[in-house]
Amino acid sequence: MSTVAHRPLRADARRNREKILAAAAAAFGESGLESQIEDIARRAGVGVGTVYRHFPTKDALVTALAEAYFERLADSVEATLLEGGDPWDVFAAAIWRSAELAVADVAWCELIAGHASVADGSLPGQQRLSEATATLLERAQAAEQMRGDATVQDVRTLMCGLGHVATAQRAGARMDWRRYLEIGLDGLRAR
Repeated sequence: MSTVAHRPLRADARRNREKILAAAAAAFGESGLESQIEDIARRAGVGVGTVYRHFPTKDALVTALAEAYFERLADSVEATLLEGGDPWDVFAAAIWRSAELAVADVAWCELIAGHASVADGSLPGQQRLSEATATLLERAQAAEQMRGDATVQDVRTLMCGLGHVATAQRAGARMDWRRYLEIGLDGLRAR
């Protein structure tokens, strides 16, 4: 059993890591997850070797970004929990906010559409998001405003589909992510 302790990063290494993540978020956000490490390094103002020192593979970089995305999304949904109000309206508002964050970013759409780095749901932000979403569901179900059989997995599936629709819409397909979301939410509503 290994007892290797992780040392905190030096200040300059921490700054480089933050610059790399910001550059990756910008590159992936504009062009998707196919962006090249060389472009990310150039945007960050560091060498390619520096990128690989922090993130040994492109998948490691994508996973780090996914973790940051899910943490922000979990923060947003947890904040929604504190707002109070009509349970269905609170749930729907959280979904709309999440969708608006997602569709503005090509990489985020690709991630929520089912990228391998997020498929198992094990990132801490994903777990926090699942817990907050479960609370929203329970409140709306207790108020008999949401289908009793709706689950967190249903919401994940809805958002996964949103990622596909938004990506297709961005590529020129005659799809409307807002209409997709309206129909999906209507399917979760109690009759």
